[in-house]
Amino acid sequence: MKNENIIEKEDFPYKFDADACRECEGNCCTGESGYIWVTPKEIEEIAKFLKMDKEFFIKKFLIKVGYKFSIKEKPYKNGFACIFFDKGCEIYPVRPKQCRTFPFWDYFKDKSKINELKKECPGIIMDEK
Repeated sequence: MKNENIIEKEDFPYKFDADACRECEGNCCTGESGYIWVTPKEIEEIAKFLKMDKEFFIKKFLIKVGYKFSIKEKPYKNGFACIFFDKGCEIYPVRPKQCRTFPFWDYFKDKSKINELKKECPGIIMDEK
């Protein structure tokens, strides 16, 4: 029987078992500091989802980096977490594209980066090819 939660993407040397997310403690939402980029459309969608004014949302939850916006982080364990992470994603239905597309980022197409990804994500299944 085929696991319907195994996701494959062309040009990636691995598959992803989405069922692993239930066991994981948000490794992709926590760890080293980084940017969680949001587009103007995503800003509007998240603010609406949180039932708040867009300008208030921007001031409270985003930082401006050059011409772009990133979601703020908070201290978490020995690193950082997305400000919307608390035992899970509080904005999951409207999470940014950066979050929705993980672990299928172009960065990880490079096979030399796979060990880094496997440490972070327990759902990685290496192709047998």
